[in-house]
Amino acid sequence: MKSPIRIAVTGATGQICYNLLYRIAAGDMFGNDQPVILQLHDITDAQPMFDGIVMELYDCAFPLLTEIITTDNSEVAFNDVDIALLVGARPRGENMERKDLLAANGPIFIEQGRAINAVAKRSVKVLVVGNPANTNAYITMKNAPDIDPNNFSAMLRLDHNRALSQVALKLRVPVADVKKMIIWGNHSTTQFPDLSHATVGNNKVTSLLKDSAWIENHFIPVVQKRGAAIIEARRGKSSAASAANAIINHMQDWVFGTAEDNWVSMGVPSNNSYGIPNGVIYSFPVTCQNGQYKIVQGLDLSQLDKERMHNSYQELIAEQEAIKHLLTA
Repeated sequence: MKSPIRIAVTGATGQICYNLLYRIAAGDMFGNDQPVILQLHDITDAQPMFDGIVMELYDCAFPLLTEIITTDNSEVAFNDVDIALLVGARPRGENMERKDLLAANGPIFIEQGRAINAVAKRSVKVLVVGNPANTNAYITMKNAPDIDPNNFSAMLRLDHNRALSQVALKLRVPVADVKKMIIWGNHSTTQFPDLSHATVGNNKVTSLLKDSAWIENHFIPVVQKRGAAIIEARRGKSSAASAANAIINHMQDWVFGTAEDNWVSMGVPSNNSYGIPNGVIYSFPVTCQNGQYKIVQGLDLSQLDKERMHNSYQELIAEQEAIKHLLTA
């Protein structure tokens, strides 16, 4: 049997993780031959909630689950980890603006970035899920200077999956047949779900759509606002099962690679591709191989596409400005 890999998960007593931890332990993320050690982190007040979670994990009798560590100490959680899933973040409160949320979460991700830098493996792969995910990933990365910036990503896979399912439902095809979807930009309502390169078989999705207005009037706004719609439908509770599934999808592709005829959307450090300057965590179409991602190059973009992409970039710059004082303190 393989040696176990260490997986840190923050916000581990929350609803997303209640859907996530059991799937990791069952082998859904890294395969049914890969033992895992779960290093679970949450705030001090949440520690009593670990009792039931740990009991259930043990009661599942997962053959792959080697050890469970629970803690409120970031350095204990990230010690020697191969994978860090930063799920926990302060939720947006009533009357709280996005800049207020950024200010509240900034210190959390500063601390976690420093802990990752101090004790995690140099090869650690860090996925930031807690919102605002792109800028929280940027904060974490900036506070872990000894880790390769390419080892950090923000999760746009949930948006990517939402876009895939909308097309599959519209065209009445299996979701697995829809390929080359793109989510550009920020994990927010400024993101740009781009159908112009998506395919079903040998056909462009745009050529299969008989209702050309559907993209502007349904597809883009539904994907952009899906999170809010789910919160309303669930009476105040945010996406949990779908978010957990997207975490698994993201890590599977990052570690094991994407299919040759497909790509996925990941929030990664910008490198001037498609006119997006260095210095933000931005969602691009990527392919993955041998544990590394590569931004897909050479795609044709319309002027409207570029304007939408730039709008999301500007929002990320504004978010960074809102937390600039935290990074220079």
